[in-house]
Amino acid sequence: MIERTLVLIKPEGVYRALIGKVITTFEDAGLKIVGIKMVRPDKDLAGKHYAADEEWLTSVGRKTKESAQKKGIEIKESEIEIGNRVRNMLLAHLTSGPVIAIALEGNEAIYVVRKLTGGTEPRSADPSSIRGRYGLDSYEMGDLKGRPVRNVVHASEDAKAAKKELSLWFKDSELVDYHRADEEHIY
Repeated sequence: MIERTLVLIKPEGVYRALIGKVITTFEDAGLKIVGIKMVRPDKDLAGKHYAADEEWLTSVGRKTKESAQKKGIEIKESEIEIGNRVRNMLLAHLTSGPVIAIALEGNEAIYVVRKLTGGTEPRSADPSSIRGRYGLDSYEMGDLKGRPVRNVVHASEDAKAAKKELSLWFKDSELVDYHRADEEHIY
């Protein structure tokens, strides 16, 4: 099934000159770029991207607490408080520099992009993934420095998120329909 999804090359990916390498990874897999631009996100755009959704905040807080408990660390904050703290770090990070927004299209694009980007923690991501190849950061280092993990890219989590995120970062008129020369060999 042909889908569209969003990828953001985060500020650390831009500053480290990884734009071409990240794009090549997706194109080599057969995904088609249907929209691309460099943006300096403001707080409004970042706030819409990382919306203060109670379900998301609770989920982030729960995962953080579970991870800390496994290490024998007690966190007294509520799940919502943790989620808001993490969200604020993500907002500050996303607005800290230029971002490359990419709309990708292809067969099961959301799944393929998530597979190519790898797990969110570079230290434990598959070494052949974008995050595993270009990152060494860990949740522990992020916690130690009071910032989110630097993992080079963001990829939409599922179809619902992809639809929402694409509409935040691109106008319909900025997305282009065309055929790659090799599409008949890919599908």
